[in-house]
Amino acid sequence: MRCMTVRFGNVLGSRGSVIPLFESQIKAGGPVLVTDKEITRYFMTIPEAAQLVLQAGALGESGAIYVLDMGEPVRIYELAEKVMRFHGIEPNVDMPIEIVGLRPGEKMYEELLTPDENNAMEKTAHGRIFKAHPEEFDEERFELQLDELRRLAEINSNSVVECMKEMIPTFNHQNCTERRTA
Repeated sequence: MRCMTVRFGNVLGSRGSVIPLFESQIKAGGPVLVTDKEITRYFMTIPEAAQLVLQAGALGESGAIYVLDMGEPVRIYELAEKVMRFHGIEPNVDMPIEIVGLRPGEKMYEELLTPDENNAMEKTAHGRIFKAHPEEFDEERFELQLDELRRLAEINSNSVVECMKEMIPTFNHQNCTERRTA
């Protein structure tokens, strides 16, 4: 069996997509809620996503990480304005757009790859699919760290965050710490 990973951003019209959420807020009479005026996300359609996943599978090399070209990121605030205009509503005139702030753990900008993965990407035969290489790690050391993390979690130790930072160098603990103290 060959197993591979395919990474991409948001799929328009899929479960959890922001457009149906905006539409339900509009039908309810507003306001339309956006986390931040500058927040951006990548989008593609369901047919695009399905086709690229199938093509990545055809390229399929066991253990590979395929990254789909998502194009340019979209500002969610501008997307909200477009959805409102599509429904005949002038944003912030007929109905307000309310900025509600980032939720714990939410990022302003979506990252499909870590910086190291991004630098090591290579082209594939398909122009919109790239191959990233997984980071090497010591499996035995990881298992020991995972056991320690479980032990710390079971006793509800404050050292859980420090253990996670040691295991995952790119782990951002600020939002986790805020959530635990809130």
